[in-house]
Amino acid sequence: MDNIQDITQAIHELKFEAMAHSFPEEIIQNILIRLSVKSLIKCTSVCKAWRSMIINQSFIHAHLNPTVDFDNQNDIDLLLLHRISGSNSLNYYQNTVINKVKDEVHSVHHDNRAFDVYSKIEFPISAKKNYGNSHLRVVGTCDGLICLADDVPSYAYNFIIWNPAIKKSVTLPRPGITYQTHGGYDASIGFGFDASTNDYKVVRVVTLMDDDDETPTLAEVYSLATGTWTSLGCVSPACLIDKAASSAFVNGVLHWPVVCQTDVDFYYIILTFDLGKEVFSQIPMPKIIQLDVNLGLQLSVSDDKKSIALFMRPNNREDFYVDYGREDSVLDIWVMKEYGREESWTKLITLNPQGPETIFLSALCFRKSGELLLLLKEKERQELVSLDLVSEQFKLLGISGYKYCTGHFYKESLLLLDKSHAESY
Repeated sequence: MDNIQDITQAIHELKFEAMAHSFPEEIIQNILIRLSVKSLIKCTSVCKAWRSMIINQSFIHAHLNPTVDFDNQNDIDLLLLHRISGSNSLNYYQNTVINKVKDEVHSVHHDNRAFDVYSKIEFPISAKKNYGNSHLRVVGTCDGLICLADDVPSYAYNFIIWNPAIKKSVTLPRPGITYQTHGGYDASIGFGFDASTNDYKVVRVVTLMDDDDETPTLAEVYSLATGTWTSLGCVSPACLIDKAASSAFVNGVLHWPVVCQTDVDFYYIILTFDLGKEVFSQIPMPKIIQLDVNLGLQLSVSDDKKSIALFMRPNNREDFYVDYGREDSVLDIWVMKEYGREESWTKLITLNPQGPETIFLSALCFRKSGELLLLLKEKERQELVSLDLVSEQFKLLGISGYKYCTGHFYKESLLLLDKSHAESY
């Protein structure tokens, strides 16, 4: 009986595949490209012809950036949240580290007023086997890819590019600059897309801690297309970077807050790296911001995704550790209204404590509406809130109890589906 059923099923499959081939390829592609990522993954099992079409690189990029606006799920505005609860937490520069992780959640939310859950994400268990630290951090997102790093606070070299929508990930090879090869260092990485080569790149900026007066800062870039790291040599302009300083990807360019040194002075700039030209440059900080070793600077993306934002907080720093929960702490929010133009830096708001027991701990990211996603400490409980910068009123989003939380723009895509070296889970 089983043999008869198998034969019958095979006949149906052959008939369907023959029918599928009877339609012009352009029509099939025009239909498939309108579907969601989840539906397309199912379609790869329909027939060989459809699978071959869907995993083709040209289809993957056409689905990501359709030339015609389709009324489908690709147009949904989404935000990715990564949050962790646990004990023995500390703030290391601008990074919260949870030493004993109790619960870790990756979730995607609609960027709407309700902020309802779009999906919860299953994290690849195999990636957790060789952590050097207690948890990975989200470096950035780009076109549905999430870059994860295991580099704070201990030296470790686990870097992952992950597409949760199709459950595939790529583990990067060990970089060229390590503690074993260069000694102590501070390093930060950025992640973005090179439109000139259709390639996704990870850039690592490393300030060496040697005994010379002139401490060199080096850089290296990983290409997803080639699967290799390439040295970029010394960074120019010469600068010093904090360990795991935040990065922001805008207009094909990565950005980091760094410190530059002259014979008589130190000052802040924003270090930039053009992923297409592979050239470093700089953007000035707001003139009012003077060098202060107790200052915490975090870069982000503006609400229209066309420029950069700067979140600034004076910190009570003891050695390398900072206290974000002081009752007198404030949080300044800046935006560069016209990208690259120093005079367009605008301070949107200064967030003061809302009382002795209500403190804005950190800004996560802007929302499409222009509101700001913030982590608020109310008494001993941390709450995720959305702040209207015009009315200065904030709304609780029903997410609380997490000591670590980050937010990033997100969209689903088929990227990595064509990569044979990508691991499925």
